[in-house]
Amino acid sequence: MPDAAADVHVLDYVRTPRGKGSPRGALHGTSPVELLVTLQHALVARGLDPSQVEDVMIGAASQVDEQGANPARTANLLAGWGHEVPGGTLNRFCASGIDAVAQTAARLRAGDLGRLAVAGGVESTSRVAMFSDRGPLFCDPATVRAVGSVHMGIAADLNATLEGFTRAELDAYGLESQHKAAAAVAERRAARSLVPVAGLGHDELVRPATTPETLAALEPAFAALGAAGQDALALAAHPEAGRIDHLHTVGTSPALADGAALLVLGAGDLGGRRPRARVVAAATASADPVLMLTAGQTAIERVLARTGLTPDDIDVYAFAEAFAALCLRLRRDLGVGPERLNPGGGTLATGHAFGATGAIMVGECVEELERAGGRYGVAAVSGAAGLGVAVLLERTE
Repeated sequence: MPDAAADVHVLDYVRTPRGKGSPRGALHGTSPVELLVTLQHALVARGLDPSQVEDVMIGAASQVDEQGANPARTANLLAGWGHEVPGGTLNRFCASGIDAVAQTAARLRAGDLGRLAVAGGVESTSRVAMFSDRGPLFCDPATVRAVGSVHMGIAADLNATLEGFTRAELDAYGLESQHKAAAAVAERRAARSLVPVAGLGHDELVRPATTPETLAALEPAFAALGAAGQDALALAAHPEAGRIDHLHTVGTSPALADGAALLVLGAGDLGGRRPRARVVAAATASADPVLMLTAGQTAIERVLARTGLTPDDIDVYAFAEAFAALCLRLRRDLGVGPERLNPGGGTLATGHAFGATGAIMVGECVEELERAGGRYGVAAVSGAAGLGVAVLLERTE
């Protein structure tokens, strides 16, 4: 057992490509558990001894059907890791994967786990549809009215309206994300971590041919939803908006994706393993459930304050692009330029595999720190109902 308050390090990181979250996607034929098992086999091939792993914690946002009944435990057994390796699955909506990393790191640091654990996330949106768990937060009318919970796209348009962002500004950010993601694919930046699945060896949703003209031609994605009653629900909570300008399109909203990611975390004596980054600290936050998508930024601000760092001390911001408006807000408030915010593109281009996204954000933050030679990076995700999680990392390799 390591000493309490031992440093926790990221030792390895693997992920699947992100496939289109539709029946036409390349990963649609692969179940969520199979995605995890593929990555577990890859970790063993890279030298991980499963008998040394004290726990496996996985995030998944829709825990029903093929993602129900604790897929972490199921994957451990099917991967041949032995019945001695525990597995748990948690749900903090879109922040599930990053919270699995944060909670596992905290347990290692406190000495509640041994020296080695695995954390990550999985989501197959093509096989387990969003809202298919029929939770009251989104599917029970009385709960929806009481909480004021709205669709994420309505929340994004409400944020854009209140912040005064224009359609042209949102489109420009969406274009930037696509071009950065296309460059990252062309340069094979993810070669160290990417594990091909079902013949797919790259993120399927990236659109390198995107132009300002193609984005400008897209229709607002959430206007009809707003007219069907969602605008009224949002404006009841935020009458100061006056109206909701429907500005986000499919080009400035994260597309649904299938995927999984795993990180190997270690504490104390690493047995000769070379760490890639230290998990410095983490923070959770919550926000107004109608505005919803601001909590990821709040979590970043909280973890920086907790560690005495400033926004300028951070070399890489790996921020889940839950709609363009929230990225523009973070960029403005924290003074983060495009070279530091998602330098390899973000989920507007690569797709959003709910439970997996946060784990991918942590892994990509490590990779971008290594590529740029930076010291500190922060990964963060905003989730439904106003939840957010951030993890602060320090490069060691």
